[in-house]
Amino acid sequence: MQVSPFRVFTSLLRLELIESDSLREFASQVLAKRRIFTPGALALIDKHETDGGLSEPDAAEFIQQALETFRWHNTATVSLDEYQKLNVQHRLIADVVAFRGPHINHLTPRTLDIDAVQSGMPGKGITPKAVVEGPPRRQCPILLRQTSFKALEEPITFIGQGGSQSGSHSARFGEIEQRGAALTPKGRALYDRLLNEARDELGEFPNEANAVRYAELLEKAFQAFPDSHDEMRRQGLAYFRYFPTESGAAERASGSLEQLVEAGHVRFEPLVYEDFLPVSAAGIFQSNLGDNAQAHYATNSNQQDFERALGRNTLNELELYADTQRRSLEECAKALELSSPAY
Repeated sequence: MQVSPFRVFTSLLRLELIESDSLREFASQVLAKRRIFTPGALALIDKHETDGGLSEPDAAEFIQQALETFRWHNTATVSLDEYQKLNVQHRLIADVVAFRGPHINHLTPRTLDIDAVQSGMPGKGITPKAVVEGPPRRQCPILLRQTSFKALEEPITFIGQGGSQSGSHSARFGEIEQRGAALTPKGRALYDRLLNEARDELGEFPNEANAVRYAELLEKAFQAFPDSHDEMRRQGLAYFRYFPTESGAAERASGSLEQLVEAGHVRFEPLVYEDFLPVSAAGIFQSNLGDNAQAHYATNSNQQDFERALGRNTLNELELYADTQRRSLEECAKALELSSPAY
């Protein structure tokens, strides 16, 4: 993420979760006919593989061809009746199946004060979702807080036997996020417990009617989570990157990690959480795509199916954060000429 801050989050449609056999078969047939890459993009991919690269003009053309894959289309590949059947099953299924390609449905700018964004949107004529997803406001942010503004209702032309049919579809919306410290397994367990306490006490899906009470319950529950980076570090609740200070390097300081930090020979900063939270993401999509009936937070995740569709194994984000922290300690030890990392 330090090299490139840009990411693309994608939705994987798992056909086996479509309850209706006939609808599942219909979706499979529609998707089998779809070609999401242009002939020009495929030809340039072949050229790259054959020649070992692309010329500058070809590279520029490839970018233009690739952009077509994610372009929004106001024409559907199914009839209005077929779309409505897909939509009843789930709006995300309709969003994936009924169109020519995997259009980008939202962009996610990052902010340092998501509460200011949330309260400021109505003044600019933008309707935000009812609650900010994630932990409550804190002095030292953790994980991820997200909000969004409602999806647009956009006119769509559907195919029909006697000609085209007019309808609409909601998909494109705006999402805003504020990122905090990446939590260790111990920190995540505490976060999950406190979040579940607040939601269990609320007893229903957070919405506009109970937004104030939900915020109060979150604040109350998360009083049990330390709100200082040093305390989170001491309790092993979050991951950090460590740096030797000029005084530490000059004095060739030694001692335990706590001694080095206390003496000012080593400083630290939290690792920023760079992933997303399934419960928060579900809240964002439920708010924007109309699936407000679902009040439970269980998931049907299947990592093996996801990796099979992706074509490669996925990395464990907790291992990546832990490895980054470990390497920073090793670099500190090297800079301070210690015989071993100051764990």
